[in-house]
Amino acid sequence: MTISKLYYISQGATVKEHLENIQKACQSGAELVQLRLKNVSEKKILKAAEQAREITSHFQTRLIINDHYKIAKKVKADGVHLGKEDTCPKEARKHLYSWQIIGGTANTLQDCEALIEKEVDYIGLGPYRFTTTKKNLSPVLGILGYQGILDVLKTNTPIIAIGGILVDDVKEILETGISGIAISGEITQDFNKIGEFHKLLNTGSALEQRHSFEK
Repeated sequence: MTISKLYYISQGATVKEHLENIQKACQSGAELVQLRLKNVSEKKILKAAEQAREITSHFQTRLIINDHYKIAKKVKADGVHLGKEDTCPKEARKHLYSWQIIGGTANTLQDCEALIEKEVDYIGLGPYRFTTTKKNLSPVLGILGYQGILDVLKTNTPIIAIGGILVDDVKEILETGISGIAISGEITQDFNKIGEFHKLLNTGSALEQRHSFEK
């Protein structure tokens, strides 16, 4: 399993909007999307995940489910993303198919080290800057924060930058050694930006960062 360098996280005022935005992201060339629904019943999330799986399968886009590893397994999503308050990655791993990937959220060097110990497949590290998509936002890292963590970390686990990232930030972020970026707002406002991000990340359907996850 490889981790795409560009990762779209769904946004929307309703479940329907999330699904419409996932479809638009797929149509615009997204290779990996995360269904991120908050304050919605598990039943609704399962239904949305089934629909998201249909959409992403049609476009051969990979699908990650936020928080709910049992739903990720049920709909045969490509993986699950676990926040700091969610299930331990090692516990989720026991339940998932061997080919499903697990990502975790980190805000500090200690968070990253703990996730690497729990054998996650990638780490979402942020926030890069202030963002309204998350309540109880952790301290903003910025370029210096990323640089400081990556200099010490020296890991093969892909680190994905997240949190209020704009097209103009990509070049500087990549120079820190970050593996890829996760975007929500900037793409939701204009799905054509996916093409711009691909160009900056030197990705697209043919080019991808290859990572081996053989333990």
